[in-house]
Amino acid sequence: MAKTAELRRWGYWGTVVLYALVVAVLVTVLKVFEYHYWIRDLSVEVYIGVVATLFTALGVWLGAKLLGRKQAVAPVAPPTVDADAVRRLGISGRELEVLQLMALGCSNQEIADKLFISLPTVKSHSSSLFLKLEVSRRTQAVVKAKALRLIH
Repeated sequence: MAKTAELRRWGYWGTVVLYALVVAVLVTVLKVFEYHYWIRDLSVEVYIGVVATLFTALGVWLGAKLLGRKQAVAPVAPPTVDADAVRRLGISGRELEVLQLMALGCSNQEIADKLFISLPTVKSHSSSLFLKLEVSRRTQAVVKAKALRLIH
């Protein structure tokens, strides 16, 4: 694992060093051409254009190289909710949404904000869930709901 992290770090810094060397060589080549082959009266726009073109090409090449390494990952089917258990317990769709947000650790106020309902409504749904699941606390409700496959 440490070796992989070390290779990744070297890959990043190796790319940075390579990029810096390319820039240094590019500047040197441009200066050589400026003093030996080209007329010294070329405008700055010409140099900016040449450098911009080369950096664009380098950026496209580097982007293709970095993005080309990604491997496709086979999609994993999400765990399914037991619809029969939901119907058997009489849990409404809104109560199920409240339960899922409870499982994510959201407070009553956060649940109310995310579902665009009032705080008393969240408390009402929570009380109803506690009765239907035969529990007295949120943590117990989440554990039981996961055991019954009501939530993921």
